[in-house]
Amino acid sequence: MARSTKQGAAPGGKQRGRGAGSRPTAGRPAAGRPRKAPAPQGAAGRSDLIEGRRAVDEALAAGMPLKSALVAAPTGRQDRELERLAERLEGRGVAVERVPRSRLDQLSSHGAHQGVVVRTKPFQYAQLSDVVRAAGEGDALVIVLDHVTDEGNFGAIVRTAEVVGAAGVVIANARAAKVGVGAYKTSAGAVLHIPIAQVANLPRALEQLKEAGFWACASTEHAEADVWGAPMGGRLALVMGSEGSGISRLVLEKCDFAAKLPQRGRVESLNVAQATTVMAYEWLRRVSTGD
Repeated sequence: MARSTKQGAAPGGKQRGRGAGSRPTAGRPAAGRPRKAPAPQGAAGRSDLIEGRRAVDEALAAGMPLKSALVAAPTGRQDRELERLAERLEGRGVAVERVPRSRLDQLSSHGAHQGVVVRTKPFQYAQLSDVVRAAGEGDALVIVLDHVTDEGNFGAIVRTAEVVGAAGVVIANARAAKVGVGAYKTSAGAVLHIPIAQVANLPRALEQLKEAGFWACASTEHAEADVWGAPMGGRLALVMGSEGSGISRLVLEKCDFAAKLPQRGRVESLNVAQATTVMAYEWLRRVSTGD
């Protein structure tokens, strides 16, 4: 069933996949400024290394897959806290190697390794086809992130996606936050329970999602329609822009309509993670109530 061009429910009061009808429209804001590349992550700029006792402890608590650990060899009085951390790592099946502190100094990005550096296992990203497969044939939500760079925001968005039952999250494979210790922590481990697809071309990914029956919604404060009046149910690809630049022109051109969150306060807007939560729950409300 095609959606109506009005900002609301499709004929019959329900919103399904794409059909032969006209696309809904809600204005096209201008493209944002060029984005800056995110700062390197991990020890010595390597995203697969975690250094410092607290960071390693958080990685263990979040259930992050760890490959191996380098722990400073004792040179005098035993460091009981470090020994307990080494025992926890070994208890999780992580290979622990005792090395001189000089080796840890070479790996450290800021000299505060506190006697431990851990190498993570590569995260297994999904293919876009895996996300489409997880969406099935009926109502489904896919969250598409247009170069969100903050790992904390990224993890929080993945957590929201998993909680509302989204089919998956789609991210760019460059100039964007990836799954690291910060994402494991802020997602509360949700990165392990939902497909996260990396793609080289976000506009093309949106085209493929639309071929699979999704409508693409651009979340932007420049939209004419607010989220309450926009057709937010059915098969929806919710596009969220980067923290500084919003949604790029090329991605925006692939969206069928845009929607914004109404506000009464003085602060400019919610951050991308908070905004995603509100809009994702509006999708869930629509598909749960049939509005």
